[in-house]
Amino acid sequence: MSMQSEAGGPGLSLGSLVRRPETGSLIGFAVVYVFFAVLGGAVFMGAPGWSSWLNIAAEVGIIALPVGLLMIAGEFDISVGAVVPAASMTAALLSGHYDLPAYVGILGGLGVGLVVGFFNGLLVTRTSIPSLIVTIGVMFAVMGLTLGFAVMLTGSTSVGYVPDPLTKTLLGTFVNGMFNVAIFWWLGFVAVFFFFLHVSPKGNWVFALGGDADSARNAGIPTRKLTIGLFMASGFCAAFVGVAQLMTYQSAQVAGGQSFIFNSIMCVVIGGVLLTGGAGSIIGVVLGTMTFAVVNQGIFFAALDPNIGSIIIGALLLAAVLSNDSFRTLAMTYATKKK
Repeated sequence: MSMQSEAGGPGLSLGSLVRRPETGSLIGFAVVYVFFAVLGGAVFMGAPGWSSWLNIAAEVGIIALPVGLLMIAGEFDISVGAVVPAASMTAALLSGHYDLPAYVGILGGLGVGLVVGFFNGLLVTRTSIPSLIVTIGVMFAVMGLTLGFAVMLTGSTSVGYVPDPLTKTLLGTFVNGMFNVAIFWWLGFVAVFFFFLHVSPKGNWVFALGGDADSARNAGIPTRKLTIGLFMASGFCAAFVGVAQLMTYQSAQVAGGQSFIFNSIMCVVIGGVLLTGGAGSIIGVVLGTMTFAVVNQGIFFAALDPNIGSIIIGALLLAAVLSNDSFRTLAMTYATKKK
């Protein structure tokens, strides 16, 4: 059985579905949603509730997708927390402070993400330093540069920008006044990453890289290019969220973005991706993101103590780590019996 079929490819049956890594996240999402549906009532199950948690899921979900791919490949990217405000600030400076066209600011912001991602990948592949340490260092460097340039150029840590109607509609509007357009962008990113990981032949490269990097390299897989490409995808998606936030809230803040670091990792782990790499799926990451968002917003609709939300998320994270190992063992046992 190929790595793709084990973690999200073709060849599905009832038995294999039970053993898939995202099965635990599907069960978790169903339990959490029913729990908050009972406590939150009709409001949570209606448009206000759905728009609330989907808006949260869209932002963190766009970043969680490439972070999930990196974790499947055995790498981590902590720098996304700094790329979000850096991209937002770059776009605001170019199009707001210097009054350049909107597309210049957007391209500048996205370019920041690609450059940071390339630098991360280059350091990880050219040194023996773990990606966790590399991206933590890059995160603090980017945060410092963002703060320094913002204060030097504007004298402030926040920069405002009012986008034109077309840009606002494409990146920062709310459909029916409730659903952020970022939800549709999230679905588009899901389709792209699903195709890459589970349909294209290169998806197996990612699983092979996370399973055994040396064996993958010996098999002829361009591990360095693949790793750099994955980090650039992570930087691009984080930058996209930063630019979209600017168009939505019409202000860039130097301090914004830190919450995406651990939130995206939690979504990925809850979604069934192993911390050791080599297994996971895009559908699982999406389900993990939805579960996180439901807990994040459901706590308010249920009028519960916000601390309970942290307890639930923590419990979900621990349960996900334990269930990931269990489902992985089932999948490996099933594959061995088929042979």
